[in-house]
Amino acid sequence: MNSPFDPAAIRARAEAAITVALEVGRETARFRHDSDPGSLAVENKGLQDFVTIADRRAEQAIRDGLLSRFRDDTFMGEESGGRSGKGGTWVVDPIDGTTNYIRGFRYWGVSIAFVVGEKVEIGVVYDAAGDKVFHAVRGGGAFKDGIPVHAAATVDPATALVILGHSRKTSFDDHLALSRRLHERGMDYRRMGAAAIDLVRVAEGAADLYYERHLNAWDMLAGALIAEEAGAVVAMPPVDRLLAQGGPVIAHSPGLAGEFAFILDIEGLAAAPG
Repeated sequence: MNSPFDPAAIRARAEAAITVALEVGRETARFRHDSDPGSLAVENKGLQDFVTIADRRAEQAIRDGLLSRFRDDTFMGEESGGRSGKGGTWVVDPIDGTTNYIRGFRYWGVSIAFVVGEKVEIGVVYDAAGDKVFHAVRGGGAFKDGIPVHAAATVDPATALVILGHSRKTSFDDHLALSRRLHERGMDYRRMGAAAIDLVRVAEGAADLYYERHLNAWDMLAGALIAEEAGAVVAMPPVDRLLAQGGPVIAHSPGLAGEFAFILDIEGLAAAPG
């Protein structure tokens, strides 16, 4: 099916999303810096699953900033919900890494994806750690503050750095077994707690793998496109399934495809065509 959006329309949305992500990301960082942690009004959505007043403020600002420009688009946010539309849908996590944000660990970000049909056409991620914006438009490469980024050229597993996420919806024993297998191959590994940022770390070549067995769509879609456009191998379920129920994502350096093929097998996934 042909996209209802021409390149100029996609480009206009990408530029708007970059502007909104930077503005909202910086304001959210200032709010955290200037606030007493006790004033964040933390609510618990589940075990180690939190939402703050900052999440809700940021999501409303993103919604207003995008839909005021593109009134016919639809919006799906982590905090306010929503459904995908027949035209184009913004899929947003206002603060990916809320637990980090609450605790003052500056490894969190703003994630904005634009989905048309079965494809993510735009991915934008504000990285709070560096006050930078990563972005990609499908087919156009990946960028960090306008400068191209590329996945790492690593080929030796003994020099690889991997980031592993873990959802409480999945088996911790499986997570430990996977960690051990990668460790035995000589890889060093981290768990950082913000999927969108983990994915752009693969995109910029700082990490060689990011894998998590279950994420929501708003956590992963923007970062996955950025990683793919940076030359990483990316595998995940179809977008409609992710929007409905979430799922796994795998993104890794192309030179280590043989090392990570077993993960794709575990998930029953194929890499996205390059």
